[in-house]
Amino acid sequence: MLAPRPVVLEGAHVRLEPLAPGHLDALCAVGLDEELWRWTISRATTRSGMQAWLHAALAAQAAGTQVPFAIVERSEDRVVGSTSYLNIAVADGRLEIGSTWVARAWQRTAVNTEAKVLLLRHAFQVLACERVEFKTDALNAQSRAALRRLGAVEEGVLRRHMRTSTGRLRDTVYFSILKAEWPAVRATLEAKLGGPAA
Repeated sequence: MLAPRPVVLEGAHVRLEPLAPGHLDALCAVGLDEELWRWTISRATTRSGMQAWLHAALAAQAAGTQVPFAIVERSEDRVVGSTSYLNIAVADGRLEIGSTWVARAWQRTAVNTEAKVLLLRHAFQVLACERVEFKTDALNAQSRAALRRLGAVEEGVLRRHMRTSTGRLRDTVYFSILKAEWPAVRATLEAKLGGPAA
């Protein structure tokens, strides 16, 4: 597996571009919503909180543990969220797609599905991953359902696994897609999108 690097990934509906300090205003314009951060470990519901979140993501990128992206909705050329490669383990051929949020006005649209297709395609077909992981709070029914719709396999629960921004120790549910499963998952997702991501 190759180590992921900042790269632009473009589809019919979204463009994923490397997250940068210049995205702060656009992220604040759509992302200072309490509900977006309800199930997350960190919170970015104020401008200073978003700035801290952005700086933490860029620091993790500098350390080689994360590759964060801004999600840009192409028809309006507008930043509508963010997603990342995380927990990168090159020797083991795996990484996680996570730290994902999409502003509510663009949820249940093609935005998140296509962003995942672009990230998965790059992970399996360019980086040569063997496994892509996802994790979510066990209480986040919407996220769990979305991961199942994506074609990810639910693997199990790590109990009292991570402390949330409220101090609660959450149970974390792990999902994954394996390299051998990717062709079928890709075909299903592209059919939902009405054709291959560009």
